[in-house]
Amino acid sequence: MQIVWSSTKGSRRIEHLGSAATDAEVELLKAAGRQKLLAGQGELDLGLQPPAAAGGPLHITSSRMGHLWDSLSAAYDALDFDTAVGDEVFRQLVLARIIEPTSKADAPRVIAEAGITPPSDRTITRRLRLYSAIGFREQLAAACAAQVNLGPATLVLYDVTTLYFETDEGDGFREPGFSKERRLEPQITVGLLSDANGFPLMVHAFEGNKAETKTMLPTLRSFMDTHGLSDVVIVADAGMVSEANMAAIEAAGLSYILGAKMPRVPYVIDQWRTDHPDQDIPDGLTLTARWPGGPSTKGKDVTTFYQYAHDRGRRTIKGIEAQVAKAEAAVAGKASVKRNRFVQLSGGSRSVNRALEEKAKSLAGWKAYVTNVADPNPEMVIGSYRRLFQIERSFRMAKSDLRARPIYHRKQDSIEAHLSIVFAAMAVAHWIEQVTGWSIKRFVKTARRYRTFTIAAGEHTITAVDPVPADLAQTLDAIKGRLQAH
Repeated sequence: MQIVWSSTKGSRRIEHLGSAATDAEVELLKAAGRQKLLAGQGELDLGLQPPAAAGGPLHITSSRMGHLWDSLSAAYDALDFDTAVGDEVFRQLVLARIIEPTSKADAPRVIAEAGITPPSDRTITRRLRLYSAIGFREQLAAACAAQVNLGPATLVLYDVTTLYFETDEGDGFREPGFSKERRLEPQITVGLLSDANGFPLMVHAFEGNKAETKTMLPTLRSFMDTHGLSDVVIVADAGMVSEANMAAIEAAGLSYILGAKMPRVPYVIDQWRTDHPDQDIPDGLTLTARWPGGPSTKGKDVTTFYQYAHDRGRRTIKGIEAQVAKAEAAVAGKASVKRNRFVQLSGGSRSVNRALEEKAKSLAGWKAYVTNVADPNPEMVIGSYRRLFQIERSFRMAKSDLRARPIYHRKQDSIEAHLSIVFAAMAVAHWIEQVTGWSIKRFVKTARRYRTFTIAAGEHTITAVDPVPADLAQTLDAIKGRLQAH
């Protein structure tokens, strides 16, 4: 297609616009030609209603976050969530939470801004009861479990967090309890089970006043019953394990790698100091203590590894000395008595507990890891325990990127439905992060800028896209490659 014009008699100038192979491309070239012909020309106002602007800009009939929505939707399908639950409204709520965490009432706005036709508020409200059902979340958990090839030796991580509510009174489910954030509002306790890489496998909600140590076994039993597992290797922090909890884990015959508390100086550490009286403890020194299995441990030997880290010891000693200084000031009457483990009260007198100070310093730098795994080695056990940062990272994702905290929910059905949506969103976000190497926050922030447009050109419809930068294009190619391999 060309534009031919002349300004002098007998002379012609030709401008080539391009070539077209389809009717739609012809319309685009015509539109471009009209815009060039009318460029810079004024418009005489005769008070008449103008016809459709022949040389005006083309109209965008629709716009969507094509790259972002399609990538998240592809991850959702790669996890087989569509097969597991088969609910398009649930898909939209999950993806909307990743794009912009907001309330259920505001979710249709996020979906519409993404260029997708949203469900109505009434449809969302009706579906919440379905999403809160135990069977619904079990189907999601089964789809997640299928991604990690579960077996008797599967390493699973467990931790808990609390979600508080903007209310003053408990209702039996939302109840005041121990809060890591030191909040007084009613809360619920949420237990999360993940694989060794932090990929979510199961989430359970408990009453806000339920002790954290009493949440692990119910979650584990539910997980194992759901997937027909006779054993898994559970990894948890020392705060998750009370003596009763440990006894119950051993009675159930489960394998474990746990952080252990040290109420006193263990014999192996005391013996090493006796054998090396004038030697500094080497950084990374690992000592081992073993106990043969018996009826209470289902015949499994129990091994504890004690490892010393110089940096850990330095930080611990610094903290102890700061607490002791405050205790001395409190005993001298120079400061008020607050919670300080080194202040010893006896009758009406105060003193600094020097025995406790000595014991605390003697244990500074040491950490204990206990396991009943057969033939354990310290590298495997300690390395597995250190993977707990993955589940902590998952909780941070849920609370920050996905804003899991259901502050304004009132009914338990709504709370449980909310957790189902957050659980699925965590899995989708984790899949994106593993495939792309980007954080989910970076991926959403970058990909949402580049949209797909539908343009009306005469009687034809044209699709156009924002050009994406090289790094995003590479990331999108990685997602496509994983899907093709899948």
